[in-house]
Amino acid sequence: MNFNLNETIEILERTPRVLEALLTGLSDGWLEAREGEETWNPAEVVEHLIEGEKTNWIPRLEMILREGENRPFPDFDRFAHLKREKRTLEDMLAEFRQLRQENIQNIRNLVRSQADEERTGTHPAFGTVRLRELLATWMVHDLTHLSQILRVMAKRYREDVGPWIEYLSILKA
Repeated sequence: MNFNLNETIEILERTPRVLEALLTGLSDGWLEAREGEETWNPAEVVEHLIEGEKTNWIPRLEMILREGENRPFPDFDRFAHLKREKRTLEDMLAEFRQLRQENIQNIRNLVRSQADEERTGTHPAFGTVRLRELLATWMVHDLTHLSQILRVMAKRYREDVGPWIEYLSILKA
């Protein structure tokens, strides 16, 4: 097992800065790029990450610590962010940075021991899950969406790379 709380936090706390460095100042062509119909563009991915900060990760962590397996987590609406009003990327990134800072502090305040990491809750689809699994999933979720953004941006130039596509594995994913 590789889980380490401090290492997990290292990635979680960097995600807002990575997104800011990658996306700030880009033209709409990059921010609105999609892989196809009913896929998310980079700006929508940021909104999805914000929704998770508000309604998914910390509420579930708190439920594990407070209630254990007595009550299943509420469902997480993975598409709720698509119902929000359009706003600037800068506003989204600032909100995400603030929420993530608060949530990192919440983790540090709430998860005090390895015994806490082993506490369990009930996921509506998976059944019993450990707090450390929730935290590991949160971190890998960040990496998944960073990868998604990079893949979407790369695929925007899929037709433009010509024969070099043979060497660009990101365009084959």
